[in-house]
Amino acid sequence: MTRRGKVAVAVAGVAIIGGGTIWFQVHSAAVAKDEKEAAALQIQMKKLELEEMRIRNEQASTDKKAAAASADRIQAAVDKCVKDSSGQLGKGYGAPSRSSVVADCKQQYEAADGFGMEAAGSTWNAGDGEGGGGINSPTLLGLVAGGGLAVALFARKGKKAEA
Repeated sequence: MTRRGKVAVAVAGVAIIGGGTIWFQVHSAAVAKDEKEAAALQIQMKKLELEEMRIRNEQASTDKKAAAASADRIQAAVDKCVKDSSGQLGKGYGAPSRSSVVADCKQQYEAADGFGMEAAGSTWNAGDGEGGGGINSPTLLGLVAGGGLAVALFARKGKKAEA
């Protein structure tokens, strides 16, 4: 090899090594930046999960209070019904017993309340944790890749038909 060739090889080697070093530093910085962003997103997701849990706990507390108030209201209505119907107890043959009066009053007022259905209807997203179906990113990627492959095959067949 000539002196000029050796210098050219040396310069090319230095350029490759220098370029590789610079690329490595840029790549390392990009990876570190991506890791920091991922950590920040993870922290933000945890905060959102905690906020969601707080809201759900408040809703559960409200539902418990409403259920307790409903139960108290039902019990008061049943007690009043039993008190009002107590005049019929033991009046003679065919008169209702105390237990049948209590059972009738409970049936009448527990069916009329309807709080249980309101509570069941107010649940939000009781099924899965994600909020329903939909197309997730792997499915979308598969659809796009399949569509691109089909277009490429048809384009290739079109070129062969023209030739």
